[in-house]
Amino acid sequence: LRPLYDALEDMMPHERVAKALEMRVIEIAPLAYMRGRTLSDAFIILDEAQNATGAQMKMFLTRLGVNSKVVVTGDKTQIDLPRREESGLVQIERILTGIEGIAFHLLSDADVVRHRLVKDIIRAYAEDQAG
Repeated sequence: LRPLYDALEDMMPHERVAKALEMRVIEIAPLAYMRGRTLSDAFIILDEAQNATGAQMKMFLTRLGVNSKVVVTGDKTQIDLPRREESGLVQIERILTGIEGIAFHLLSDADVVRHRLVKDIIRAYAEDQAG
């Protein structure tokens, strides 16, 4: 969960993050703790979802409550699941494309906001995989 706290503190001062967490304006929770919840009046982000299984992804997406929006992020080139298990991130793109109210936005190396070398690294790996 540390990367989420780091990202928040990149955008807001530590004190503001702490206050938002204390007042439950922002909640950070592991995917495993979502079962049984309904998340209404919320903006929900599932970050680094490339290793979520299909069952986990379905469980997460069906938590959506009234007046809520969900954003799922992940990198299909960084899936670490066993080879026989399909990533839920890949699965939802196949299953949910075409449903009104659901959209997919694919990012490229041009969207990288880390060190300038990261773009070159991503391109090099893509070229290697392309053969």
